Amino acid sequence: MNSAIIEMNVGTYSLIFLGSILSISIFMDVVSRRTSLPRISLLVLLGVCIAVFQQWVLGETGRHPLGELSTPLINIALVMVAFLLGSELTLERLYSTGRAVIILSLFVLAASAAIVAAGISAMGYSLTIAISLAAISVATDPAAVTEVVHEVGDTSFRAQVIKGVVAIDDAWGIIFFGLSMVMLESITADTGDNAVLILAIWELAGAIAIGAVIGFPAAWLTGRLSKGEPTLVEAVALILLMAGLADLLHVSALLMAMVAGSLIANLSFHHTRSFREIEHIEWPFLVFFFVLSGASINLAQMETVWWLVVGYVSFRLAGRYLGGWMGSWFLQKKGEKLPRNIGLALTPQAGVAMGMALLAAEHFPEDGEVIVATAVSATICFELFGSLLVKKVLRR
Repeated sequence: MNSAIIEMNVGTYSLIFLGSILSISIFMDVVSRRTSLPRISLLVLLGVCIAVFQQWVLGETGRHPLGELSTPLINIALVMVAFLLGSELTLERLYSTGRAVIILSLFVLAASAAIVAAGISAMGYSLTIAISLAAISVATDPAAVTEVVHEVGDTSFRAQVIKGVVAIDDAWGIIFFGLSMVMLESITADTGDNAVLILAIWELAGAIAIGAVIGFPAAWLTGRLSKGEPTLVEAVALILLMAGLADLLHVSALLMAMVAGSLIANLSFHHTRSFREIEHIEWPFLVFFFVLSGASINLAQMETVWWLVVGYVSFRLAGRYLGGWMGSWFLQKKGEKLPRNIGLALTPQAGVAMGMALLAAEHFPEDGEVIVATAVSATICFELFGSLLVKKVLRR
């Protein structure tokens, strides 16, 4: 009887907590519109406030506010983001964005990852932290960048290239992150056999295979119940199925969802929109994701990571600038002129970056708290001043 009461109280607490988060997020949205502060940063700061209350007032550390419910909520949000991201990777879009987008994005990716990895290693941090943060540094916030371009009203070639780069930047980031995790797991394996390496490769290759197994039949089946477009039930069914299978089979949820979304978008000739219905329910899950990401910070760890945060922010800015400079220099030889500081327009970071940090923490728990604290703190910084850098590039 007592256990039933305790269990009921936990469930009641979870419902009240989730309802409170969504209610406060409405207020945060109003504050964001009136102050021009990014609402993502406000939600993360709300999560940090929850962490302060839980860890400093209640004296509870090492526990998520929602307990075991936190992980599935975060996973569902990440799968939604990756699935919608994959649905944007159509052959038509890749062809229309042109050579400039592909070349610039790859230059920025290579420069950012190399400078962050080398810089953090030079600061004396472990290879796990250096490579993990290097992989995280590749991700961008497409929503923030696109919103600024729309606000400025720039329709020039450089604006179109910037929007094209952020449209595929996170896709490169997910692939690069998966490869980095495979490499780190093989390097840091304590055993002499190949078991760990095989599991690491399975996480990447298995995600692609399962994404294809889901994507091919879904491309034919979806959108036939309701004339012309997929229904919300079909979309949610796929999201929950992929989130569960990724956890069960220990494969990359981000990569699997991206592969499935891309296949459905490219092969579903009987409908024109690939699961836009998900966008109607995506934001509440993203609210939970951002708040819980902020609440997952170990505040005791913050005192030791400030220099790492400063280093990561500085190295990533340098990598973005250098990558953009190299890309624009290369493209100028091909007759396509872009501003040399265009890489600074790719500084905002948000959900994918924090999702990568949480996944890296699951892979390497001994360095997990440092990685999450650094990524969350840096995300707030990049969201707050990243938009200003985008405007600077566009108004030059």
